[in-house]
Amino acid sequence: MTLQVKGKLIQKLATETGEGKNGKWEKQQFVIETDEQFPKKICIMLWGDKVSMLGKVTEGDILNVSINIESREYNSRWYTDIKAWRIEKDADEGSAAPMPIEPPADLGLPDDDLPF
Repeated sequence: MTLQVKGKLIQKLATETGEGKNGKWEKQQFVIETDEQFPKKICIMLWGDKVSMLGKVTEGDILNVSINIESREYNSRWYTDIKAWRIEKDADEGSAAPMPIEPPADLGLPDDDLPF
């Protein structure tokens, strides 16, 4: 299952490393907060070479994150992972909304110069 989630990066957790039966591994988790009526915090993880993607963003950035959600069973308990495979800064971030332009109140023109 592939989904996208958008939110503000609020925390990067420490990188974790280890070695398993398949060799060395590296992972890093980060937390984003959604911008909804009731904001939600979501902890997402990156594995292997994907960890480097987190170095290109800073806390406070608005991110669009492509994720996979996967659950697995171990000893009759279920565990769910949210893994990111792409992180992009939001295109709208940093661009201010256009300000309405109002003409000056007095242009120095007489009020009766209308052609009709």
